[in-house]
Amino acid sequence: MGSLIVGVVLVVAALVAALYVGYRQENTAAVVNTAAAVALVFVSAGAPVALGDGQPSRVAALTLWVAVAGFLHALGMLGRYDSVWWWDHLTHTFSAALAAALLYAALLVIGWHNAVALTLLGILFLGVLWEVGELVAREVADWYDIEPVLVHYGWRDTALDLVFDVVGAALVVALDLRLFVPLVEWLASAG
Repeated sequence: MGSLIVGVVLVVAALVAALYVGYRQENTAAVVNTAAAVALVFVSAGAPVALGDGQPSRVAALTLWVAVAGFLHALGMLGRYDSVWWWDHLTHTFSAALAAALLYAALLVIGWHNAVALTLLGILFLGVLWEVGELVAREVADWYDIEPVLVHYGWRDTALDLVFDVVGAALVVALDLRLFVPLVEWLASAG
């Protein structure tokens, strides 16, 4: 577990550096998205404090995954989405795999027999919600004449984002990744 914590600390330091770079570049979207990533890392890390310390290694693994996903997205907002053609595919696959691992674990814990199909459909649904959020963010930004905090690159990009969301979920279910099953069981029993 010690190496997981070291990993979290290193990635959080990288997130703080990305936050500073976004601030220095006056890149509002990068600052907002990176600050949100840092907040999510602290929320996931704070779970054992709020709920009791039942699965610290699983919480550390979750926190590291959240931190890396946030860092990849932060780098994207700092320019990788525009300069590296596959960066958006990587971030969607990685983030969708995280959401799928949590959803898959929850479905397994509650005993749904079709957890694989529901995980794939659930991640597709979440992906659609994310894409709608990008559209709404753009419209709100246009309405107020401000920089959008999420960028919509067009319908082709939306379709590819959804494909890579499903790829991330498919990897989780194909590998039968049950990393978070004990954490979800513990959360279910603690609540």
